[in-house]
Amino acid sequence: MPRILILSSWVAHGHVGLCAAVPALQALGLSAMQVPMCVLSNHPGWPHVAGRPLPVDQAEAMLQALRANGWLAGCDAVLTGYMPSAEHVALAAGWAGRLGARLVVDPVLGDAPGGLYVPEAVAQAVRAQLLPLADVLTPNTFELGWMAGRPVTTRAEAAQAARALPGKPGRTVLLTSAPCTPGRTGVLQLGGDAGDGAAWSAPLRSGVPHGVGDVFSALIAAGLPAGAALGHLDALIGASLAAPHLRIAETARAWTTAAPLPPEPERSHGL
Repeated sequence: MPRILILSSWVAHGHVGLCAAVPALQALGLSAMQVPMCVLSNHPGWPHVAGRPLPVDQAEAMLQALRANGWLAGCDAVLTGYMPSAEHVALAAGWAGRLGARLVVDPVLGDAPGGLYVPEAVAQAVRAQLLPLADVLTPNTFELGWMAGRPVTTRAEAAQAARALPGKPGRTVLLTSAPCTPGRTGVLQLGGDAGDGAAWSAPLRSGVPHGVGDVFSALIAAGLPAGAALGHLDALIGASLAAPHLRIAETARAWTTAAPLPPEPERSHGL
């Protein structure tokens, strides 16, 4: 069983951040260590929200205790998600470098059409400190374009933007909400062993609860191939439409046994 450390947000109600990633892994028979970067009542999209970032010294103390107990030894993967401040980004980057594990970065920065929903200092810190260390990135189209400093409206532009990012040779970018034909959405794999162009798509649906990206990045951190992760995710989304939260536990029997999502034919990739 892979040993995974996740640094992200935690909520008392709902399934986003750690509270989406960890239950999804548990439903698949996996587990993860989790250190919250902030503690909130619920996703900020609800009318009322309370909570605050976990002080960096407390997060540092939690990580030190995990290491002292021997639980970080042999860590297979580190996943970073929502970061509330540049100091939290520095903490995550420091521990990722120290552990030397495979690093999956979900750069939770913003989305179209609203733009950044974190302070620009946080976004700049993610680009400067986490990107160079990442083995896998899981940005949406807006985040990839912002980090690369160029527009991303086509798959060809996405490939160019991914190549413009600083980082490790052979790094994989799994672009979510990738440009697709009308009425569809999907994931485009750029770089890595598969090279540019592997793509998966599914119908674009309304009423999808928050937390889908958190589940996807967690499954990737656990070592699932993109097609397998997307097969599980597509089934979970289908079982959760119009629900207030992802129905991770209630529908686990169905989505955990879903078949991998097949890739699109190569001729349709447009790269």
